[in-house]
This record gives sequence, structure tokens and C-alpha cells, in this order.
Amino acid sequence: MEFLWAALTRNFDHLLNVFFRVGSDFSINSLLCALTVAVAFVVWRRLRRGRPLRLRALGRALFPRRILRSPSTVADIGYFLFNVFVFGAIVSFVAVSYQFLTNGVLNGLIALFGKPAPSTWPEWASRSVITVMLFLAYELGYWIDHYLKHRVPFLWEVHKVHHTAEVLTPLTTFRMHPLDSYVFGNILAIVAAITNGVGAYTFGDTTYQYALSGSNIILVAFIHIYVHLQHTHMWIAFRGLLGRVFLSPAHHQVHHSTNPVHFNKNLGSCLAIWDWLFGTLHVPSKAPEKLTFGVEPAQANAHTITGEFITPFGRAFTALVAMIPGLPRRSVPLTVAETEQS
Repeated sequence: MEFLWAALTRNFDHLLNVFFRVGSDFSINSLLCALTVAVAFVVWRRLRRGRPLRLRALGRALFPRRILRSPSTVADIGYFLFNVFVFGAIVSFVAVSYQFLTNGVLNGLIALFGKPAPSTWPEWASRSVITVMLFLAYELGYWIDHYLKHRVPFLWEVHKVHHTAEVLTPLTTFRMHPLDSYVFGNILAIVAAITNGVGAYTFGDTTYQYALSGSNIILVAFIHIYVHLQHTHMWIAFRGLLGRVFLSPAHHQVHHSTNPVHFNKNLGSCLAIWDWLFGTLHVPSKAPEKLTFGVEPAQANAHTITGEFITPFGRAFTALVAMIPGLPRRSVPLTVAETEQS
């Protein structure tokens, strides 16, 4: 009983951290900020079109019944309840790897170039630089992880779970297979550790980023402004130079589209610069595009435990075996595009 009580207490504390820790990527305050932006956008759009502002109409625009009642939304709730605890354990493991890799990079640089001289920069300047460096590293790691999962067959089979969402809600961000989350966390740890090690060597000592509850303050700002809206039906599109620097909600909705034109596009998180640099950027149109979400052909068990937690292991193993030279091969799609066109 004591063990059970301790486990329940630990999980409850973790759930509180998810909702109430300022730096959490799903905090109540960030969700309220996203809702405020969504309300302002809907009000502005209705006023521009000369439509009256009615509370019921506003509610329908923000929370359409087709989304609230969708089996995909119900499944997202289940993913949230499962992954919010599983991913917590993964983060704990990755944190150890991150520190180990950071020390390895720093020691390697010292062995190659000698011990660095302490920086003469003021603390605020060095902390600001490392904050920007680590944010850009997060964005690059996110892009690398996402690119590999759309191009490497066995990684796509587990990442495809996220793309089976047929409607988008902020909870869709938790629609991740545990193996997908594990790979994501370790790729981020590697890229961030390299960056942190280089930063520590450059400044001659460990330099800490500006953070809120342990999260990069720039990333926290993006989460509060619009990142939650990327997994919604709100068509807020950044165009021109803005659309080549920042990934708007419409950018990410395009990423989930079943239209072949949109396959393997907009792979970043907050910034579009890596997509722009590596040729995977698709700037959305100003007017809302008619998009459908999901994976084609649709999977009958797309929103079940078997279909989204167990079956992907088998598909991933089959795809991995097909990549080994000399072994009998089955027909395995190589990319998301080939999967959705099959």
C-alpha cells in the first residue's frame, strides 16, 4: 500500500508540474495565452467581415462540435494521460545523457585546443548568447529528428502515430508513440549537449541560459504566444519574410495535410529557418486552405491501444529488416509521401 501511495503521489505531483510549472510546454497559463490569441483572432476576423459578435458563434468558432466529438480527440486525451507520465521518465534518463555528453564535448575541446581563458564578457551578455544558442540548437534538433522520422522507414512507422490524428487539438502534441518520444529526447540531448559544450568552452566556464522552471525562456515565450495553436483549426498564416522565419499555426497544419504537395514540409517547431535553409519549407496561403488530416489509407485501428502502441513496433521491425542488405525484402514505403500515396 505504501508503494502504491508513493506512486500515486509521484504521478499526481508530475501532473501538477505539467499544468502549473511556468516552463511547462502545457501549462495552464500558456494554454490561456493561446486561447486569448485565438479569441482575438476570431473577433478580429468577424469584425473585418462585418459579422456580429455573439457569444454562441464565438464558442462554435473556437470549439467546433466536429472536433470535440471526434474519436481522434478522444484518443488524444488517452495519449495525454499515458504520455505525460511516460515522457517524464524519458526526460529523466535523457538529462543524464545530456550532462555526460556536454562534459565529453568540453573535455574533447580542451584536449584539442587547450584550456580556454575565462570570458571577459559581462554575465548578462554571455547568458543571453548561450540562451539563443540553446534555443537554436533545440530548433535544429527538432528539425533533424522530424526529418529523419519522415525519411527513415522504421522511424516513420512509429512517428506515423502522430499523423493519424484526423482533427487537431492542443492535446495532439501528446499523440506520440513512446519510442518516438525516446528518439526525440535523445536527439535533442545530443544537439543541445554539443552546443552547450561549445558554449562552455567559448566562455571559459559553464554559462547558464535564462530559463523558467528549467526551460529555455525563448522557447517558453513561443509556447505562450502561438505554439499551442499549431495543433488547432485556427488558420493563422505568416507570409513573406515572416513566414520564412517563423512557423505559424497554418505552417504546421500544412505539415499534417494529406495533400501530396505538403508531404515532408515544415518540419521545425517554432522557427522556419531550418526548413528554409534545407528546402523543406512550404509557406501557407493567406486564405484558409481546405485540408484533411490523417494518414491515407486510413487505418481502421488508428485510435486504439493496439493500433497505436503495439502494431507500430511490428511495422517498425519489418521496415528495419527491409533495410538490412542481403535479407529477403518486403515492400516497405520509404517515406511519408510513399506511405500516403500507397
